[in-house]
Amino acid sequence: MKKSKRAKKSRTWVIKQHRDQFFKKAKVLGYRSRAAFKLLELNKKFNFIKKNSNLLDIGSSPGGWSQVASKIIINGKILAVDISVMEKIENVIFFKKNFLDKETQIKILDNFGKKIDVIISDMAENTTGNKNVDSIRTNNLCSTVINFSLNTLNKNGTLICKLFMGEDFLEVKSLAKKNFKKVDFYKPESSRSESKETYIICSILKTL
Repeated sequence: MKKSKRAKKSRTWVIKQHRDQFFKKAKVLGYRSRAAFKLLELNKKFNFIKKNSNLLDIGSSPGGWSQVASKIIINGKILAVDISVMEKIENVIFFKKNFLDKETQIKILDNFGKKIDVIISDMAENTTGNKNVDSIRTNNLCSTVINFSLNTLNKNGTLICKLFMGEDFLEVKSLAKKNFKKVDFYKPESSRSESKETYIICSILKTL
């Protein structure tokens, strides 16, 4: 019975994907995921990726966001980090490591050798089926990325991070506003309408 329910859920997901205009468009344009369009929308609105940016992509696999960045950045550096495998993208350095490990964070800093211009994170915890729990866990990841950025991001740099609208949303917002002069929120059109995800856009670090 359980197997039948899982199979039905899997079939429903596949059907939903093939009806999704952004899923189809990603296939046509050669993007590894529909998430590529989220970053394209975010960058069009906030214009944070430049041709000479040094950019860190956290939770990068399968590589949709790194693909977008690699088409814009000509003279800068792109470093992608994920615990899962990501196939090679030209001009993108990939670390198959857990971002949450201190050793990984040190290796990231050593690789850039200087402050980072842009940090992007589409990272989310695996879903449990409990939306409140999923929201809290993913928003904790967002808080971790914000805290990491405080000592690694250029003063005028930009941080983009996924979070969910949930009971701890205000805590993440408060953390961001405490440390950045400008904080915005934006849900791209390419985000699924039923999803509670949004993105926080933080720029210009306050003097610590």
